[in-house]
Amino acid sequence: MTGTAIEAHALSKQYGRHRHALRDCTFRLPEGRVCAVVGPNGAGKSTLLALAAGLGRPSAGTLTVLGAGPAEARARVAYVAQDKPLHPRLSVADTLRLGAELNVGRWDMAAAERVVAGAGLDMAARVRTLSGGQRTRVALALALGKRAELLLLDEPMADLDPLARHQLMGTLMAEAAEHGTTVVMSSHIVGELAEACDHLLLVSDGRVRLGGGIDDLLTAHALVTGAHPVAGLAPHTVVESRATGRGVTALIRPEGPLGDGWDVEEPSLEELLLAHLRSPDAPVLLTPGTTARPAQGVTA
Repeated sequence: MTGTAIEAHALSKQYGRHRHALRDCTFRLPEGRVCAVVGPNGAGKSTLLALAAGLGRPSAGTLTVLGAGPAEARARVAYVAQDKPLHPRLSVADTLRLGAELNVGRWDMAAAERVVAGAGLDMAARVRTLSGGQRTRVALALALGKRAELLLLDEPMADLDPLARHQLMGTLMAEAAEHGTTVVMSSHIVGELAEACDHLLLVSDGRVRLGGGIDDLLTAHALVTGAHPVAGLAPHTVVESRATGRGVTALIRPEGPLGDGWDVEEPSLEELLLAHLRSPDAPVLLTPGTTARPAQGVTA
């Protein structure tokens, strides 16, 4: 088994008496993956990333990051929050210099400057004068300049136009591949995730519902169509079924060969995610590499 970037055991986070952001999450993310964290608004994605970054403590359960507690691992982790907090009065150049001073021994100024240069930003411009997309570039420049072992990115491309998203995603993937960085990013842009990411965590209602390599998760499912009742799919696990004309279309997890009369194809990533989001009672699936190991020695 490869090393572990993030591991959670019965992880929960509660705000007040009734609001649970995360509920009993247990999973493992191996090192070196580019992982998409997907799910509806309010599902708990941002809370999960913030806890992994050491910004808060779980209400219950345990969490390790790079083999240590999140606070102890903080120097090896770079985190970009959804609102991209930057000091508004600093210039772009001063912001990068601050990154260098706070990360002595780890800072890669050339990598940070490449990200900023891609937008033609004036290095003397103050952060408060930048557009949302320009602030995103500066925030990502700080994250990549840190040369972290783990990048945690919460909706990193939301403020960017399609061309800028494509360019920055390429830069991010190239840097991760060259240095073996683990990248965990939340996003709603499924098409780009399918191209860039090799691992997936689907979070819904505070729970991890799917976890594993994207290829493994797609292979574990089948999209079937036939002029049969849904009962004809037993004993297969039916995630979702819909009436189509005189038959049904269903996303299933095959438990063996299908009977005659069914057309079978592999679902797309979007079809897989939408079916699971529409079917909150579908059984959880974690592929073997994403199943958490015994909780002995796990640090809260």
